[in-house]
Amino acid sequence: MATLETIATRLARCVELFRDPGAKEAQKAEFRALLGLLRDSPVTLTFAAGRIELNGVPCETQALVRLIQRLDLHDIAAIALPQNPPPAQVFELLRALADQPGLEDVATRLGASGAGVDGIRVTQAGDPAPPAAPRAPPDGIGPAEPVVPSPDAARRAAPTLGTEGILRGEAMQDIRSVHLSGVPLVTHDPSPPPAARALPGAKAAESDPPARPAPPAPPGPRAPPAPLAPPPPPASAAAPLPGPSPGGADDPLSELERDPAAVNVGDVLAALIQQVETALKRNRLEEVLRLVAAVTRVEQRVSEESGARRQYAIALRRIYTKPVVEALARLVSVPRHRTAATLVLQRAGADAVEVLLDMLVAAPAVSERRAVFDALTQMTQGTEQVVHMLDHHEWFVVRNVAELVGELGMEDAVPALSRRLGHADERVRKAVALALAKIGSRNTAEPLRRALRDESQEVRMQVALGIGRKSSALAMPLVVAMDEEEDEAVQRELMLALGRIGSPDAVQALIKFVQPAGRIFGRKPAGFRVAAVEALRLAATPAAVGTLQGLAEDGDRQVRNAARAALEELKRKPGR
Repeated sequence: MATLETIATRLARCVELFRDPGAKEAQKAEFRALLGLLRDSPVTLTFAAGRIELNGVPCETQALVRLIQRLDLHDIAAIALPQNPPPAQVFELLRALADQPGLEDVATRLGASGAGVDGIRVTQAGDPAPPAAPRAPPDGIGPAEPVVPSPDAARRAAPTLGTEGILRGEAMQDIRSVHLSGVPLVTHDPSPPPAARALPGAKAAESDPPARPAPPAPPGPRAPPAPLAPPPPPASAAAPLPGPSPGGADDPLSELERDPAAVNVGDVLAALIQQVETALKRNRLEEVLRLVAAVTRVEQRVSEESGARRQYAIALRRIYTKPVVEALARLVSVPRHRTAATLVLQRAGADAVEVLLDMLVAAPAVSERRAVFDALTQMTQGTEQVVHMLDHHEWFVVRNVAELVGELGMEDAVPALSRRLGHADERVRKAVALALAKIGSRNTAEPLRRALRDESQEVRMQVALGIGRKSSALAMPLVVAMDEEEDEAVQRELMLALGRIGSPDAVQALIKFVQPAGRIFGRKPAGFRVAAVEALRLAATPAAVGTLQGLAEDGDRQVRNAARAALEELKRKPGR
């Protein structure tokens, strides 16, 4: 039976190999080996203060340094692996740990892959109740005894509907909350609809509750029972609104679609405004969305020169009240309504951006924040409000907005981001550095030079991780940073960033880095040169390929094997 330290080392090796797209065969071999080690007993990995424990036993080998960095990068507190876990879940876990942090945290990605209650469980650092590590037996191997939490701990871990701690961990990753679908927002008589059919936040239809059966009658002649009242329809059902039935001869929407520029278009639009207000009062959000989407769609059919276009603009200004925009924004989190809701919010402009930003700050769940992020990236007006929020007094708001700015690639935000590079909180500086790297324009070169001199290794690492092919203006700042950088992990990521840039300047720098140097005391470490080989493979320019061909006969075995593997990988790429 393998020791826990062996399992930890294998896991670290797998994560590192999964970061290298060219190491397919090595990935398969290590993956099979890891599955074999996990077949005998459950394992719980806990991570805190830069230290890894397996089943309560500290593991402190040098081979775990990279794994510690990945766990810290993804803000993971614990990983619970059952005995003989499903290979597909283990594979997805390794992929998630190897990838850069995104809008979904590792736990969410693993849940989307089908991990059930008996599967792998990942706890993020911001989660209220990470699973306790099993108590290891004396020999440090074999099945572990679970630690039963105390009643007080269970009460502390219970989720609430309040706002304690909202968005004070890692953005888009670290807040967990109670799922609100089907939870009514009212407490008076109408009963809520079934959770499976209710919209988030929808209340029940305003009708009498179902009649309850009468108590048993005393012995004697029994009268026929009175019929029970029918149950109320669900809130999300498309019950007809007062007035003409949809699609009927007098239906305003049908009339508008038949003739968008009719003489009486003002009266028709006024009737539709009334229908929207009625649907909103009854909390029928789907009906609100249907009506607003139809009006905005018909508006596009009216020419700019038509006098009716002005009437549409006036009507839509009356429709897009703040309560309506807030109702539509809530539907962004409902998958089947997401596309339509985003389109109508685009028409609302800056008002919609303001509401979505408020939702982004207060969203209690990863899925909701992801939906709000996606909607904000589609907004065509009002995004300048995002830049102003970078001056917010709360550090977690600045951090979240910086990540959003990076996703949006907002060039206008570069000056504000630059000011935040001096923020006292390292988490803010990490988000700002990553955002600047993702924007990657010429204007980001100077602030990124400052970020690459930050005292925090994690801030410098974010610069390297965020740079892609569009960042050719950053090649020379990265080359200069390579000469000043002393951390090997950051050096490796900087070289990989140069490979992703792939510009002539970047490739020439990599060719220089991969050279062994001429004198025995000036020789570069093999690991340094192997990282340069990987970066040349990513660049894949003629100059890079030619250098790899020369390195295929290098005197260093590690460099030689890495160069040959890189050339084989490039041959398998389409078009080569």
